[in-house]
Amino acid sequence: MVDPQVLEELKKYDTPSITNVVATYPEHPLCLGLYNPWSENWYTDQTIHCMYPELGALCGYAVTCVFGLPDPTFKRLTFMEIVDALDASPKPTILALEQKFPPEIAGKVGLAGGNMTAAMQALDCVGCISNGPSRDIDEIRPMGFQYHISGITPGHGAQAVHSVNAPVHIAGMDVAPGEIIHMDENGACKFPADCAEKVLENVIKLLEEEGDRIGQLQNASSAAEIRAIFGGEGYAAGAEDPEDESS
Repeated sequence: MVDPQVLEELKKYDTPSITNVVATYPEHPLCLGLYNPWSENWYTDQTIHCMYPELGALCGYAVTCVFGLPDPTFKRLTFMEIVDALDASPKPTILALEQKFPPEIAGKVGLAGGNMTAAMQALDCVGCISNGPSRDIDEIRPMGFQYHISGITPGHGAQAVHSVNAPVHIAGMDVAPGEIIHMDENGACKFPADCAEKVLENVIKLLEEEGDRIGQLQNASSAAEIRAIFGGEGYAAGAEDPEDESS
């Protein structure tokens, strides 16, 4: 288990900053390089939308499930098995809910509503991320529970749980049970739980470095200064632009 204080501290940082130390800049000494940033599915794409950006960043252990149409040959799982998985997981949790519905109805599945949300929140689940829509957005808003979903729709028909705590794929991101999900209004990313302390350590250092650079850029007054700040040719006050100097 990750020290709960580490997860609490990670909520202080935005998700793009977390991605920067997880994998985005593999050549940077503070980047852990946990994934090939382009070839692996470790963060969400543009199809996901944050319903309550005012909640800020959240971080938790992934509990996973798949929903789809009822199958008369498979009736072993219900929402109660998801409840059990949330209860058994280290806390806090984020439910990674993959929707597998036929294309003609996939955009009309208002899957998770107020009752389901209240049950999850009672077990210290802080958010849900799904590749499909949901509903009851107004009812859920005062609960302080986050949803990252494809959109909103008011209704649904019969549905069923197809798996619990098996790997899922949601909006461009592969998620396995027990991984850490970090999410805010920019989207979500994941990383192994045993890397959480290092992610926190490195994001603090990286943001200190970026803060220094932004301060320098805000005080710059020439292209030569900006080039020097970004690691180009050396710059000294009063010197000419290196590209303008004669050989």
